[in-house]
Amino acid sequence: MPVNAAGNAEPTRGRGGQLAAQRQATIVAEVNSRGAVTVAELVDRFGVSDMTIRRDLDALDSSGLLHKVHGGATSVGLRSAHEPGFDAKLTQESGAKQAIAAEAARRVRPDSAIGIGAGTTTYALARQLLRVENLTVVTNSARIADVFHGNSRSDRTVVLIGGIRTPSDALVGPIATAALQSLHLDMLFLGAHGVDAEHGLSTPNLMEAETNRSFIAASREVVLVADHTKWGTVGLSTFATWNDLDVVVTDTGLTSAARKSMRDTGCELVLAAG
Repeated sequence: MPVNAAGNAEPTRGRGGQLAAQRQATIVAEVNSRGAVTVAELVDRFGVSDMTIRRDLDALDSSGLLHKVHGGATSVGLRSAHEPGFDAKLTQESGAKQAIAAEAARRVRPDSAIGIGAGTTTYALARQLLRVENLTVVTNSARIADVFHGNSRSDRTVVLIGGIRTPSDALVGPIATAALQSLHLDMLFLGAHGVDAEHGLSTPNLMEAETNRSFIAASREVVLVADHTKWGTVGLSTFATWNDLDVVVTDTGLTSAARKSMRDTGCELVLAAG
């Protein structure tokens, strides 16, 4: 019989009388549906300890039914058009995202007009930029706009462009694209669903790809902020080639093969240490 964190015996049945096998089948279905889940979500859903959930994830990872990651699990072989939600991605590689955000924030100077695309790494970046003076921020993420609005200061202007909301909480589509066409940004920070040597930066969402292209066209300097797990993934639509980028900020988990391929792109590669 499993034991909980206090060392006490714990029944194999969770909330709703589900046996371990039934619980694991439900976990797999949830991961495949959403793309990723967190341990905390599963503990709350099934009413069992985090140790029990971690054992479930270990077993499912060993069986090849999902990928266990820090704080949760992701699906195996995500389809090109699958788009995980913002909350599902928020806890994945959180340490790497914080390190990337801190490194990228050092490039932003006072009196700048910058663009920040939607995403969990750019969300972490926004929090790092709260201390920068005389900053104008253009974003298509309500969550990122809320970061700045929650720390109001008179020398900051925040422009939230509108559009259709995606599962990853980006505002995209013709309205967003039209709003960007008349803007001129000093610097743009973008995340990506996938980063690939051949296919560049990609996303599962066609309208998000178009909006990101408009962001790039409006920007003098383009910076990719993406952790090492994004390398080798290809989404449905490419929105940037390596020629579109100036700087890539990632973490030290990037493989030697990926680092080697970056040397031929002409982009500055920055590895953020956690």
